[in-house]
Amino acid sequence: MRRFLLPVLFTVSLILSACSASLSSDPPSGTSQIDPQPFDSAPPDGDRQDKPAPVSPTLSGEATTETDSSSNAPITVINQQGAVTVEVTPLNLNSPTEDLEFDVVLNTHSVDLSMDLTTLATLTTDTGVTVQATTWDAPRGGHHVEGRLIFPASKDDKPILEGATKLTLTIVDVDAPSRVFEWDLN
Repeated sequence: MRRFLLPVLFTVSLILSACSASLSSDPPSGTSQIDPQPFDSAPPDGDRQDKPAPVSPTLSGEATTETDSSSNAPITVINQQGAVTVEVTPLNLNSPTEDLEFDVVLNTHSVDLSMDLTTLATLTTDTGVTVQATTWDAPRGGHHVEGRLIFPASKDDKPILEGATKLTLTIVDVDAPSRVFEWDLN
């Protein structure tokens, strides 16, 4: 019995050492990291397979931007601050209707995600136009929340994207003072 127990204990101690070493090499909280294959495995909630596969991720400040290979346009911006990861994907920037829509995914293991993003999110263009979100269509609470964040596509009867070259979505008070998501418009 002791001959069997000694190799098992040795193996367990090696595994624990390797785990400790990998944990100590993680970047500090609030910094971005890029997963080289972010969509090769099923996401935690298992229902996001309908998203286009992003390629060529690039680092931009505190956010990771993933681009669409067909148009090289940014699709999803991921912000990792505090204990919450927020992923934002614009859905209709190239063909807005009455609304501008964004798919927003919030993931955490320690924060209650019951907040209403309509009160926490604003959309701003580089031409100085700012609009508040009108709808946060998502379940309240839990640790994995996905929904649509909707903004008006016009202000004072003028399309907010008219003449704009950059669009900035700012979300405040989601386990960080401010999260900024930016897209260059063509």
